[in-house]
Amino acid sequence: MKLIAALATLLLAAPVTAAARPAPTAAATPIQVYGAWHCSDDACIWGTVRTVAEFDAANHWLIDRGDGQPSVNLVVLSFVQPEKLLHATTDATTVDGVPRGMTTDIVDYFTSHGVRVMLSIGGITYVDAWNQALAEDAAQLGRDAAAVAQRLGVGIEIDYEASSNPDLVGLQNFITAYRSALPYDPTGANPAARLTIDLAAGDRWLIDLDRKATADWLRTDTPVLDYANAMVPSKQPSASAAEGNWQEHVDGKPQYSPPIPPLAPAKFTGSLFIAEGSKVRPECTSYGSSVQQATAGYVQSVPPNGAGTTAGMLGFMFWAAERPSTRGVTTAPPNSCEGGVGAGAAALGVPVPMPALRTS
Repeated sequence: MKLIAALATLLLAAPVTAAARPAPTAAATPIQVYGAWHCSDDACIWGTVRTVAEFDAANHWLIDRGDGQPSVNLVVLSFVQPEKLLHATTDATTVDGVPRGMTTDIVDYFTSHGVRVMLSIGGITYVDAWNQALAEDAAQLGRDAAAVAQRLGVGIEIDYEASSNPDLVGLQNFITAYRSALPYDPTGANPAARLTIDLAAGDRWLIDLDRKATADWLRTDTPVLDYANAMVPSKQPSASAAEGNWQEHVDGKPQYSPPIPPLAPAKFTGSLFIAEGSKVRPECTSYGSSVQQATAGYVQSVPPNGAGTTAGMLGFMFWAAERPSTRGVTTAPPNSCEGGVGAGAAALGVPVPMPALRTS
């Protein structure tokens, strides 16, 4: 899971003080992306078909924050196993390479309320599967991902959490093949053309991936991927720690050899926990005391520092809806998140459906 995957972020972290970061500008840029990863009821396997009625009973807060409006404008169904996708595997939890629970009915449940849907390929559990699939036939994996995206009317998220020696040549071939089938679409009109990537919370983990993605795929002049998600660290950060992590992407790491270039604020989101271990987070239940409330000003106004021209990140992502771990808390009632994520959507004026995204 992302929380395990990002452990090295904190282990390697050096304190980042507010004085070391450029101060955000006064103007606030509207939030555009406000979404949640979703793990179904089986800790991100999505291994069984669910009825819409049963799914709604556990997840109604996502499409109704209490006033009839959705709490989010994006849901990312997590995770697809890369090797199974490549081999079109059918087994107890998978049909033709796609988890059995990721059905048209579940996609339509969200899209009928204006909520965009994506599928996430990977996660920390499937790093080896990513490596094996990329080595076997990265281009075919990209074509397969594009075909699933078109069939279901969803976007695709790359969650390749290889902390050392990632297969960047293979991942480039995956992306090239996907984009050959579904070219980059700045309007966002075609859901299947939406292709994103997960990076670490800051620039001190997944270093090779951060460098490659920032330099080649997340540029504002020649965009390849739509945007990145800066993942959650190993536990819920304070507001200052979260901002420090996100600022690393904005600044890049010029001291590294080779350096990581700066990332335009308009090309990434920041992520926070809503379900973490046994804790019901304020991020789920109480927007007024949440980290997203405390960091909203920063997210909406952080200025570029070497890449991009507009201030403000794209928005927030939340890890994770329903049951992200077998033993941890869920976001199903009575822990549903209308009061946190939903209230935040109202307070921040989150647009539903998601508009065309800023690109610079």
